[in-house]
Amino acid sequence: MGTTSTSNGANGEGFSRRNLIKRSAALGLIAVPTMGFLSACAASGSGDDQERQKGEVTKDNPFGVAKGGTLDVVIFKGGFGDQYAIEWEKLYKDKWGPEISHLGTQEITGKLQPRFNAGNPPDVVDNSGAQQIKLDVLHKNGQLADLTELLDAPAPDDPSKKVRDILVPGTAEKGFIGGKMHSLNYVYTVYGLWYSGKMFQDRGWEVPKTWDALLAIMQDAKKQGIGGLAHQGKHPYYINVMIMDLIAKTGGLDAMKAIDNLDPKAFAGSAAAKQSIEAVYEIVEKGLLLPGTNSLDHIESQTAWNEGKAVFIPSGSWLENEQLKQTPEDFDMRFLPMPVLPGSKLPFEAIRAGAGEPFIVPEKARNKAGGLEFLRMMCSREWSTTFAQQANSLTIVQDGVDKSVELRPGTASAIEAVEACPVDQRFDYYYTNWYSEMDESIRTASAELMAKRIQPNEWLKRAQAAVDKAAEDPESKNNKRP
Repeated sequence: MGTTSTSNGANGEGFSRRNLIKRSAALGLIAVPTMGFLSACAASGSGDDQERQKGEVTKDNPFGVAKGGTLDVVIFKGGFGDQYAIEWEKLYKDKWGPEISHLGTQEITGKLQPRFNAGNPPDVVDNSGAQQIKLDVLHKNGQLADLTELLDAPAPDDPSKKVRDILVPGTAEKGFIGGKMHSLNYVYTVYGLWYSGKMFQDRGWEVPKTWDALLAIMQDAKKQGIGGLAHQGKHPYYINVMIMDLIAKTGGLDAMKAIDNLDPKAFAGSAAAKQSIEAVYEIVEKGLLLPGTNSLDHIESQTAWNEGKAVFIPSGSWLENEQLKQTPEDFDMRFLPMPVLPGSKLPFEAIRAGAGEPFIVPEKARNKAGGLEFLRMMCSREWSTTFAQQANSLTIVQDGVDKSVELRPGTASAIEAVEACPVDQRFDYYYTNWYSEMDESIRTASAELMAKRIQPNEWLKRAQAAVDKAAEDPESKNNKRP
């Protein structure tokens, strides 16, 4: 979900990138209008257009894509850029011959909400970034296509398999809302802290595996005039990476599931949540934040970090591609799993990793069949390799990247971390897609905490209130993790 466009990053010499890719194959790796209003807008003709852009359904054409016609694609131009999608569109045009409209933008809500309102949405949307249209809101208003037929369609490279059979485990479930899949989360994303290998080498620091060791490095950095932690203050999504990872590692998978399942004691009655939020607040109390980071956006904060003004920053694995232009040649970007607190139920090696970057097909898309086929072709080895080449990241297609593709140091180190983590110790939250209002409320509380305007106990109270409010929604009963 990176939040900006894009570098001349570290050159990564000395890394066996081909081996990393080879091993990675084994990873198993606002408001929208009411339905009444949308129904009134159906007169714009999207249903008729869908019929006109339908062809014959065959084994090789499972959705009945018509040759020619049009295809309307909108891509979030964030950490991964949008060149990969431009390359995809060339391949799609070669096969199906439509006129393709392409928009790369960070203003997903601003550009698309009026189109959804008018019943004239695009055919494919990479619905990501800080201005993402909330998936749960789109679902409640019947604006998302059910992607079950995509899961059951023949895999593009091996028609004897279904698409669902070639995806990294957990991919389909990450896109579930109300018990069915409504988004294809395409990027295999790793979340945690990031640092400069060169800075560590120059200062003789060892990789911290415990929270105390992390704080010790931050304190040493402060003495040298360097911030311990930079965070993207205007976008508290990022500091929640740190907070929520720490809760999951401290309390184990049950603590994570309690939050997703809206447990009445998810935060207020959770010792893991209390211990974790107090630990993060200690960074604030001890003055270990990069000065001014609370008022910076993601690019400003990440650039300051690239300039050596802070040691650590929280983010997902889109960070390297997002910062290509700002990263010094010898920076040697590295991924760090969240260091653990005393008594943590999960070890240091445990990481949050899973499907991210949701792609959707709107229910009222003029070329819905074409949109579904676009997503199916995304699951091909050719398209997956194109993404890895253009965006420096892996996809959720198993064995989906050509072994000759080389990745940069940060991505390589993230893969190493995934390989070091047993499958049953990889975790991922679902509440951010299921309950957008709850997510926003927790983010707001985190921003207040990092600015020292509230204390940990108040954060816990606000986070639990957000959970309790989400639980009042009758549809929440359809979103349960085992």
